[in-house]
Amino acid sequence: MKKMNYLLSFISIVTAVIVVSCSTVPITGRKQMNLLPESEIMAMSFSQYEEFLSQNNLSKDKETTEMVKRVGQRIANAVETYFKNHGMSDRLANFAWEFNLVDDDTPNAWCMPGGKVVVYTGILPVTQDETGLAVVMGHEIAHAVARHGNERMSQQLAVQGLGTAISVALDEKPEQTKNIFLAAYGIGSQVVYTLPYSRTHETEADKMGLIFMAMAGYNPREAVNFWKRMSQLGGQKPPEFLSTHPADETRAKNLNDFMPEALKYYNPPQN
Repeated sequence: MKKMNYLLSFISIVTAVIVVSCSTVPITGRKQMNLLPESEIMAMSFSQYEEFLSQNNLSKDKETTEMVKRVGQRIANAVETYFKNHGMSDRLANFAWEFNLVDDDTPNAWCMPGGKVVVYTGILPVTQDETGLAVVMGHEIAHAVARHGNERMSQQLAVQGLGTAISVALDEKPEQTKNIFLAAYGIGSQVVYTLPYSRTHETEADKMGLIFMAMAGYNPREAVNFWKRMSQLGGQKPPEFLSTHPADETRAKNLNDFMPEALKYYNPPQN
């Protein structure tokens, strides 16, 4: 009887944790489980962002840097408006938006929790213009506000046996925990057991990014063209089930299927 009571208590605690940890991804409505406290995620984000900037060179191209900051702020304003209109402003609590252009030939960009964004100069030839850049920044910011990194990191820490407390993991295995954090936000390498989840996140970020860029006054139709250019960068692509991103054809279809919804939010700037 005593063992049964312990078991029931344990089940109750686990159930309570699951209920508290469950939330809904904005726009897509998918249920997600984030086991890590956002306060810990945010603190680590701000620390790692500053460390990254200290170890990398910011672009000296004033005009392009200003474009990155301008597009980023417009997307951020759209995100805040959307969340306010849907009663979810608390999801952006403690965000401190920051947009930087780093001098690096890698075609990449990312956004850490709290709105800490980096764009690499290597992706600018693919974005081509401000609208193309809005596709990228809308997509990366969507990852952050959807809390995809928390999901990935929760899973990674559990697999590595490091629990669900970042502070403890940092004390016990600081380098490993840091690498898990960077990988969760697209700054490090991916691992096979996260792949199916990653494709879900990519599709969600595509859809959310369309709405954010549309609200910011950028034509969401250009997203299809941008991802087509990205797919033409070259290199041998793995089959979709071994990729962290949807196959090119799948991504284009998903974008086109969601486009009518995104266009409802499109307000072209008046000349």
